[in-house]
Amino acid sequence: MKLLLTSAGVQNPSIRDALVDLLGKPIAESSALCIPTAAYPMGGPASAWRFITGQTPLPMSGLGWKSLGVLELTALPSIGQKHWIPWVHETDVLLVHGGDATYLCHWMRQSGLAELLPSLTDTVWVGLSAGSMVLTPRIGTDFVQWQSAPDDRTLGLVDFSIFPHLGLEPDNTMAAAENWATEIAGPAYAIDDQTAIKVTDGTIEVISEGHWKQFPS
Repeated sequence: MKLLLTSAGVQNPSIRDALVDLLGKPIAESSALCIPTAAYPMGGPASAWRFITGQTPLPMSGLGWKSLGVLELTALPSIGQKHWIPWVHETDVLLVHGGDATYLCHWMRQSGLAELLPSLTDTVWVGLSAGSMVLTPRIGTDFVQWQSAPDDRTLGLVDFSIFPHLGLEPDNTMAAAENWATEIAGPAYAIDDQTAIKVTDGTIEVISEGHWKQFPS
């Protein structure tokens, strides 16, 4: 997959340009499926609705897509793969909402989407906060809110972890990020809401009009 891992969506021209580059065509000519699943343990149905409809200051679904649909992961096991896998293969981009990354990870595995990801070589994944963190090896215990989560491990599709919303008081200070990085004990980035991490063919590029810090392993 081609990855654009954001803290708070497509917040500025630099992140938008990175998205268009990954798509290989304008947003207005691209199809998207939005995945609101991670919102339910934290933001609830109102958060999911705002994400789907673009009624949010976190630009994702409201960017002007050619077509937009909803892929609710909790529904997929009862639908059957023969129905939903073609939907995923036919879309240009998956827009993945924030919330609880461990809950999202659980349903990505339960639905079969996690297993499908390696085959989606031309698909763009745009994550927002937990929608980005779910692809990392660990998120850190402070970011686990779902009570049924066994630990803070996630999918490990990339080999670095992400501390989002850097600078957002009172919890996401640089000091908090440094303590989090000590717990992670591996490659990691702290990124603010004007920053994203672009990953193509294993190449990592930080796209930023804000502030970020890399923590080596």
